[in-house]
Amino acid sequence: MERNDKQFIVKDWGLIDYKAAWEQQETLFQEISAIKLSNREAPIEERQATPNYLIFCEHPPVYTLGRTGSQGHLLASQEELQQKGISLFHINRGGDITYHGPGQLVLYLVLDLENFFRDVHRYLRLLERAVTHALMDFHLPSAVLPGLTGVWIDAALPLQARKVCAIGIRMSRWITMHGLALNVNTDLSYFERIVPCGIQACLVTSMAAELGRKLSMQEVQDRLQSHVTQLLLASSSLP
Repeated sequence: MERNDKQFIVKDWGLIDYKAAWEQQETLFQEISAIKLSNREAPIEERQATPNYLIFCEHPPVYTLGRTGSQGHLLASQEELQQKGISLFHINRGGDITYHGPGQLVLYLVLDLENFFRDVHRYLRLLERAVTHALMDFHLPSAVLPGLTGVWIDAALPLQARKVCAIGIRMSRWITMHGLALNVNTDLSYFERIVPCGIQACLVTSMAAELGRKLSMQEVQDRLQSHVTQLLLASSSLP
């Protein structure tokens, strides 16, 4: 049987409740895990290709707190969350607290990283690079900050640097979950009730805020998908 471990299955879940998306990610994660376990016992010619899922979506307003995050970085009370209809989830990705909501493009990657390479830090840098490339397609220069995961506008100006994309992943047996959240047309006021990503005095921005106009979510999604897939495929041929 000929295997193709480098194909991508792209899904668009639209506007979806965070819990439902998390559960569906877990299902896909378990699917890939089961294939990998089965392949260990199977002859080489009978081993199956593991799928690589790219999942795009938006969420109703929700705060998510990663496994290394601090509850103190949520500045809103439970009463305030209830009044505003905002959910809070403690989740199994890395990183601290962040916000998801309409106008923010979320990309979940549930894939077998062994299909491309085996290096967590290289994977994080690849996601950052894909975002910077996508932003440049809209004539919006961006960069990373040393020691911090994510993508920033005016990264070279410490007092003016503004985070436009948050990244947080989970990885087990080289299978990835979660991914990145790019602020496209996001209502930035929701970030005022958290310490974004646990970074004090962190400024947050969106593509719309920087460019002074609302953008097509589909157009941004198409560009991001193109850069992620191209970089993953190119990386698989590197040592």
